[in-house]
Amino acid sequence: MPFSSSFPPLPIPDNVDVWTILFGPRQRDFAPTKHIITCAETGRSYTWDDLRIVSTDFGKGMRAHWGWKKGQVLAFYTPNSVDTPAVTLGALWAGAVVSPANPLYTVDELAFQLRDSGAKGLVTQELLLKTAIEAARKVGIPEDRIILLGDISDKSGRFRHFSDIRSASYLELGRYSKARIADPKKDLAFLVYSSGTTGLSKGVCLSHYNIVANVYQMHAVEGRYWLPHGGLDGKGDKQLGILPFFHIYGLVCCAMVTILSGTQLFVLPRFDLEKALQVIQTHGITFTYVPPPVVLALSKHPLVDKYDLTSLKMLHSGAAPLSRELIEAVWNRLKIPVKQGFGLSETSPVVHCQTMDEWAKFMTSVGKLIHNMEARIVDEDGKDLADGEAGELWVKGPNVFLGYLNNPDRTKDAFSPDGYFKTGDVFRRDKYGNYYCVDRLKELIKYKGFPVPPAELEGILVGHADIADACVIGVEDKEQATEVPRAYVVLRPGLTADENKAQELAEWVATQVAPHKKLRGGIRFVNEVPKAASGKILRRLMRDRAKKEERAEGAKL
Repeated sequence: MPFSSSFPPLPIPDNVDVWTILFGPRQRDFAPTKHIITCAETGRSYTWDDLRIVSTDFGKGMRAHWGWKKGQVLAFYTPNSVDTPAVTLGALWAGAVVSPANPLYTVDELAFQLRDSGAKGLVTQELLLKTAIEAARKVGIPEDRIILLGDISDKSGRFRHFSDIRSASYLELGRYSKARIADPKKDLAFLVYSSGTTGLSKGVCLSHYNIVANVYQMHAVEGRYWLPHGGLDGKGDKQLGILPFFHIYGLVCCAMVTILSGTQLFVLPRFDLEKALQVIQTHGITFTYVPPPVVLALSKHPLVDKYDLTSLKMLHSGAAPLSRELIEAVWNRLKIPVKQGFGLSETSPVVHCQTMDEWAKFMTSVGKLIHNMEARIVDEDGKDLADGEAGELWVKGPNVFLGYLNNPDRTKDAFSPDGYFKTGDVFRRDKYGNYYCVDRLKELIKYKGFPVPPAELEGILVGHADIADACVIGVEDKEQATEVPRAYVVLRPGLTADENKAQELAEWVATQVAPHKKLRGGIRFVNEVPKAASGKILRRLMRDRAKKEERAEGAKL
């Protein structure tokens, strides 16, 4: 029997696009001159009106200057910037599909996404230009389709800033009108990339309707509808924006819900604990979305004692489950509630969310299903399990993606015959409708919320002349409150397996991958990698081995 959301049904429009729900005619309880998005470092800010005008002008510039056509993909390769929401929404105004990429990607990683998505242009920042140019060259994106955002322009003059694209000289007196989104349920807004265990990222197709739904769902859970339970009213609230905008989580929960609700978002380009603490104190930040390592820092780091954080009403943590001990440590130190949620790229992203009145009663839960969603918890045969029993979580709702780009087989495998998306995560549900993340069926490693596909690292390792075979798993690093990737390696005959060799190989891997994919869990040498008859690596056996090693190492202390 499927479980339905315990929240009341929420009316979600199915005939409008993302830009229109944020800037089209509607009743607002804040002034259009209110500052909505501010750079926490420079103070440069956009009002709601600024965002509407700048996004419209940039969209017109894309069509006038580039002849942009509806459905073409514009990729983003940039750390957080106060300009990202405006440029993103301008692209959506022009009918583009936005495909954000991790700014830590190497040339080859970025080139893969550009090629797979069919990107026709690339938005980046000056400090990333070298990598962006090389990747664009590999896939045939011309240099005049590489543009910059942020505070630094290209001194050589080869690459235009986005503000040049939206300037009046290209707008031709308002000749261009907003792209018509004929079917918001089918037309894509975002093409985000979710790392798969095969090592190749998959393009996740998110429609305008998917994004509209999740913006409305999160606004309803976190916003004024739940004020009696201590929610956020959108009038005096201020959010610290440390979630990356290259992930749909940051784009939806930080940028878009902010624009809809009228809260103010203070953006940091990247997380730095002391800068974050300074911004909270200086601007009276009331809430922020964070990954578990930030919660850990707030519970233990001595810097925290130097700052006044009493303005914070709550923290919301995602990416990985938090322990009761960690949540209680933050409360005991700072008297700040830490609630949790759960989501995936494929669900736009949020599926579950705790409310402020329930974080203390159900401390290790990720909350209840959000509005208009259904879920099943099933065994290996797809049979429904009762409350309290652990099984794979399947979900259905308006925010669930359309499928994987150009990959009908994987899309088919991702859904049950009755239309539920198979999350690959093991959950249980209590009698009150709260969900608890128990384990992950998927082999994907999550380092501080960043996905690390083990097969990608294994492919790199076995490409080294000294390595005969390899297996990569995630192991828990309690000091950092995150998983880290560890490699178990079989060396070729005649080579010495020692600490020097392990360090040499780990340093070599670090030169081949983005920083979050480094082998921070180290390299261990084994005689063989356990495999099934089909040749599939039996990672479960390696995880069991890792746990035994940890117990043995702990006993020696």
